Amino acid sequence: MPSEISPTARALRTLEVLQTRPGTTANELADRLGVTERAARRYVEILREAGIPVSSARGPHGGYRLGRGTRLPPVSFTQTEALGLVMAVLDGHPDAEGDDLVDTALGKVIRALPEDVGRQAAALREHASAAPDRFAARPDTAITSDLVAAIAARRRVLVTYRGESGSEWVAEVDPWAVVVRYGRWYLLCHSHRAGAVRTYRVDRMLAVEQSDRRFEPPDGLDPVTALEEHLGTGWQFTTRVVFDAPLADVAPWVGAQMGRLEEAGDRCVLVGSTRNPQMYAQEWLASVPFGFRVEGGPELRAAVGVLAERLAAAVAEP
Repeated sequence: MPSEISPTARALRTLEVLQTRPGTTANELADRLGVTERAARRYVEILREAGIPVSSARGPHGGYRLGRGTRLPPVSFTQTEALGLVMAVLDGHPDAEGDDLVDTALGKVIRALPEDVGRQAAALREHASAAPDRFAARPDTAITSDLVAAIAARRRVLVTYRGESGSEWVAEVDPWAVVVRYGRWYLLCHSHRAGAVRTYRVDRMLAVEQSDRRFEPPDGLDPVTALEEHLGTGWQFTTRVVFDAPLADVAPWVGAQMGRLEEAGDRCVLVGSTRNPQMYAQEWLASVPFGFRVEGGPELRAAVGVLAERLAAAVAEP
């Protein structure tokens, strides 16, 4: 079970919302915090008790507003925390340039650190380099922010999506969680169009529009586990592969994105789907150290055939 968010953290989030959106009503604040309207008013009172001026007004132009000059409280880092922040940015965003949003924000953080701490962080940033992950795909910051806001408010969204082939469509989904997996950002959600759980690449989203409809995520949801279970389902091309080895031996070599392994006597069967048969054959199946036969999916059979011919040609006598 996730840990309960403290009242102090909620109050700081309230302060951030009121600073960026003056005139926010109690109902709107409750939606953004994912709490009741009564709880939202309590967090406003916590800010007032802390000496932060928050005014309120009724009517169409009312809502909560901060007093002039109000700023978020300063954030302090230890040297270990500061270096950990720089390392995380370099690892997750190695190709940031001077005019990049993340790189600019990191520079501001480093300049705001105490001199002795900031010196170490600046040195690490200057002299450490990271090779970009060629499989990584970073999404639009604003779209990701809109998704996270909808997840927190438990609001259904309309997602404008562009598939790998370039086609575009709009999906109405309940956004459960955003999961980062091997450099790629995914939205785990319930698709009302498909009537099933779906995973969407956030970097392929063109727009996100929050609706007024609310939803409740499944009880005990483990986003990472659920994502792994559903990455191998719902794609365009079906797959069925029989391995000449028991399930216990094959399982460590088969990722959840490849599909579902089933026992078949002293052998096992992998049933799934893929959007990219070539990648499935060359990067996934080829790495499994057991004999196999592709029984289902003509596209996957063709991709494996091409791979087999290429490998055979590599060892043929000249």
